[in-house]
Amino acid sequence: MSRSRYSQEDVQQILQRAIARQPRLGEFTRSQLEEMAAELGISPQELEEAEREWRAWQQLTNQRREFQRYRRRQFYQLLGRYAIVNSFLVGLDWLSGGGLSWSLFILMGWGLAVALKGWSTYQTEGERYEKEFRQWQKKRQKQLQRR
Repeated sequence: MSRSRYSQEDVQQILQRAIARQPRLGEFTRSQLEEMAAELGISPQELEEAEREWRAWQQLTNQRREFQRYRRRQFYQLLGRYAIVNSFLVGLDWLSGGGLSWSLFILMGWGLAVALKGWSTYQTEGERYEKEFRQWQKKRQKQLQRR
């Protein structure tokens, strides 16, 4: 073996790749996790704290995914209302005057608003996104407390 030296980050990446290559099907048990940690010199307290942090991160990640689904659902509902109402208005304009006139202004104005909403729906970073996420979390928390 060579006498290479590895940083902590290098060790983590190498071990992650090695674990991913394991042909084993299934998952690790809690005792296997504790055994691996002990072999690496990680105390039970450090392992417990790391697991707590991981669970909090998982919970936040799941909430963000749920928030994104909520935002997309809201956008698609808006898009559906836009399509239905504007189809009616364009049809009414067409039948009443034989062409398109006033309905185009509504179609384009509202269409711009829908396009901007769609753009912001798919933005998952930034101050505005974080503010909306926190508001959604508070609203969701109140709903869960009512149940």
